[in-house]
Amino acid sequence: MVSYNPKDWITFIFKFHKADTFRKLLSLMLVIAVYSFIVAFLEIEYWKLSDQSHVKNITIMHSVLSFVISLLLVFRTNTAYDRWWEGRKHWGALVNNSRNLAIKLSAMLTEDQDRKFFRQAIATYAHMLQKHLNDETTEHQLDEEYIIPIKKDHHRPNQVAKIIMQRVNDLYLEKKITGDQLIVLNAELQSFTDICGACERIKNTPIPFSYSSFIKKFIFFYVMTLPFGYVFSLGYYVIPVVVFIFYVLASLELIAEEIEDPFGDDANDLPTRKIAANIKKHVAEIL
Repeated sequence: MVSYNPKDWITFIFKFHKADTFRKLLSLMLVIAVYSFIVAFLEIEYWKLSDQSHVKNITIMHSVLSFVISLLLVFRTNTAYDRWWEGRKHWGALVNNSRNLAIKLSAMLTEDQDRKFFRQAIATYAHMLQKHLNDETTEHQLDEEYIIPIKKDHHRPNQVAKIIMQRVNDLYLEKKITGDQLIVLNAELQSFTDICGACERIKNTPIPFSYSSFIKKFIFFYVMTLPFGYVFSLGYYVIPVVVFIFYVLASLELIAEEIEDPFGDDANDLPTRKIAANIKKHVAEIL
């Protein structure tokens, strides 16, 4: 995730980060510029169309469709941002619930052996969830004493949650915690799986293909027809104008594509790796 100062306008305007859409679209912008030049040259120099040509009226179509494309892009970006923000809220809940579970266990457990296990296990769940959502394969062990064999073909966060729940149940059977304390711990233990399921829903349910495909086609044909009408009023200046319009419209779609899956390694994705590391740090301080 990119860290930045929102008040530093100069940096925003003149500095191009590696995640900036300008770099990603540069090659396409050059193609659009060449295409606009060819259309302008043909209409002005070769066909020598007059201002009375019906081609000039094609701008009416753009005036009508500009409102439609604005609505589509607003809905697209808002939907993508909602997914990004929902993912952030779930990971924030994981941080809070991990701390609450560690605080309760710290008050209930007296043996260092048990405290050490949960200190490692709670952090491992966050670590496994981050790997699971990012499609990273890993085999993990808590330490030399507590080993969790992770099966790659099984649901990894569920494996860790199962071991944590089993250990809590063992503490109850060994009379180290009471039945009331077991009920108190259950809320945080259950929330781990709830958060995992919510994050999986975001990751595994992308924007419908037909909708995303339609927006891309709409932007493409909208931009491709711009030079035909506006060359009469702008001349060769239509080239930078069309390139800029394409940059704005395509950038909105690229931004939406990047943030709709917030659990990857893109520059604007959620810092889940850092959040998991903070959970490990905070739980270790408590236990």
